[in-house]
Amino acid sequence: MTTLRSRQAAGDTDWWRSAVVYQIYPRSFADDNGDGVGDINGIRSRLPHLARLGVDAIWINPWYPSPMKDAGYDVSDYRAIEPVFGTMAEAEALMAEAHALGIRVILDIVPNHTSDQHPWFQAALAAGPGSPERARYIFRDGRGPGGDLPPNDWRSEFGGPAWSRVTEADGRPGQWYLRLFAPEQPDVNWDHPDVHAEFEESLRFWFDRGVDGFRIDVAHGLVKDAGLADVAGLEFPLPDDTPEGVEHPHWDQPGVHDIFRRWRAVADAYDGPRVFCGEIWVGRDHRLTAYLRPDELHTAFNFNFLMAPWLASPLRETITSTLAAHAAVGAPATWVLGNHDVCRPVSRYARPQDRVREGFPSLQGYLGLPADLDAGRRRARAAALLSLALPGGAYVFAGEELGLPEVEDIPLEARQDPMVAGTGGANIGRDGCRVPLPWTTDGSSFGFGPDGGAAPWLPQPPDWGRWSTAAQEGDPASFLELYRRALSVRGGHPALGDGALAWVDAGPDVLAFTREPGFGCWVNLGTDPVPLPAGRVLVASGPLADGALPADTAAWLALD
Repeated sequence: MTTLRSRQAAGDTDWWRSAVVYQIYPRSFADDNGDGVGDINGIRSRLPHLARLGVDAIWINPWYPSPMKDAGYDVSDYRAIEPVFGTMAEAEALMAEAHALGIRVILDIVPNHTSDQHPWFQAALAAGPGSPERARYIFRDGRGPGGDLPPNDWRSEFGGPAWSRVTEADGRPGQWYLRLFAPEQPDVNWDHPDVHAEFEESLRFWFDRGVDGFRIDVAHGLVKDAGLADVAGLEFPLPDDTPEGVEHPHWDQPGVHDIFRRWRAVADAYDGPRVFCGEIWVGRDHRLTAYLRPDELHTAFNFNFLMAPWLASPLRETITSTLAAHAAVGAPATWVLGNHDVCRPVSRYARPQDRVREGFPSLQGYLGLPADLDAGRRRARAAALLSLALPGGAYVFAGEELGLPEVEDIPLEARQDPMVAGTGGANIGRDGCRVPLPWTTDGSSFGFGPDGGAAPWLPQPPDWGRWSTAAQEGDPASFLELYRRALSVRGGHPALGDGALAWVDAGPDVLAFTREPGFGCWVNLGTDPVPLPAGRVLVASGPLADGALPADTAAWLALD
């Protein structure tokens, strides 16, 4: 196992409370072998970039064997490497090299569903109704004459019913299986002891190889109502006034907490420590922080912050309620502006913020709204400083440090997100934030892969090189240099990371707070410049106006 030479003390067991984690979507990060798909050796080649950026850890989206019906979130083997991405030896080398640079490694785990090509599901199809093999998944007879209707009214996140019917070995239409996502992603049955054992063994497999933690996909979805009750129009996330005892039948069921208590025991058995971050879309703060009690998960993404419009009042309310709820369970907040499932911040903030559909951060919610990308860039830069100044940890999605916009004009025939097919093209999906990164100003794939290699798996815009790492290197006004400065200051300032803040009243359109010792963050979300307090500017997201803070601009201050 590799010994860390971290920017934080190697023995710091609470590193995760303040960590800045960089998300790598491996298909889109860097292509070493020229096949058009990013790979492990591509990540290895770019580790110096990440070290210079100043991140504490990387989170790698699924790199396991997969038929790739949902870009790797349909896993056929949780304890191996997908050949498209590389080999186990290369994965182990990546972890060793990252650790040598002081960068911890977090993997993705997908416990709600497997691939339909997973040996368990293939055995379930072969074994037939009532078999022990089928008990590992959620198979049910259909409703109506001949069982021709799905067992209940649940809907897939990718469109249509959440059930698929199988053809039995004798050729007759048979049972239905639950799949809350694509047909190729059958949900496993977490009431079955084999499921617990399999995933706990997978955690140990990777922890034993030096992995520092896991991001948990669909962490709020594992347990289903035992009777598979109809949703019957029940909203989710549940409204604040939902009567006590009312639960959604397949999201945020109370039994999910027992699973994560067992997982925490697995992680705590290691020195290190090993940590978890949950993807938990539940809306209400107290439902989110229930997952963060001391014997459950360490952290969870704060999606309420991601979904908040660029307006001072809702942002302040979200920050305040988040910090209060997390403090109640002794957990740090984890701030996030984007990921592989949502519209990139530059393009999200480019839309009129008073017309953004609350709770709908995908591109679909913004289509038809006018976009001012210059405003989006100013706001995204300011939002980066805001998120990195708040108490707790933060995640940065690959490309945010370059200010990449959403690619909104990918031809329908080139889109690969299963959401597109599942909705018959009515929803154009998430491909626009997954377009392979530009590293150079020119070349056949702007440095994503070697010149002359296969075309990238998603098409890049013809001007993609203008946002590349090479184009921004050394430019003090660039996104890249802003992130480098901010992460450098954050890494060395005793006020930043985990801790507390104190709000300062600086006007209705300004978010201003101080952190001890001697740090201030001012963010102007209004239209007119606002005065800054006395102090030295450490970092600013844009030029100041005679010492005042312009609209859509943030500044970090060393306060007198």
